[in-house]
Amino acid sequence: MNAPYPPPPPPPTPGRDRTTLWGILGIVLGLICCGILGIVFGYLSVRDAKRFGQSPVLGYLAIAFGVINIIGSAILRASGNYPFWNND
Repeated sequence: MNAPYPPPPPPPTPGRDRTTLWGILGIVLGLICCGILGIVFGYLSVRDAKRFGQSPVLGYLAIAFGVINIIGSAILRASGNYPFWNND
């Protein structure tokens, strides 16, 4: 039984691929200052990666770093060791 090969996957949709841009922005912002922006840019990177058939690793890293930043900031604020709130 010779079955025909399945059809090839559809070509990526035309447009601008910004997967790497969103991923790098998400990682940098998620690590340095804004966890929320890291999560948002990570989501945009994963969305574009799925749309253009690329690896979503940068997006997942950006989301993870954004969540770690938010959790770490919450722990520092709760413990009273947050450096910007200590006006001694």
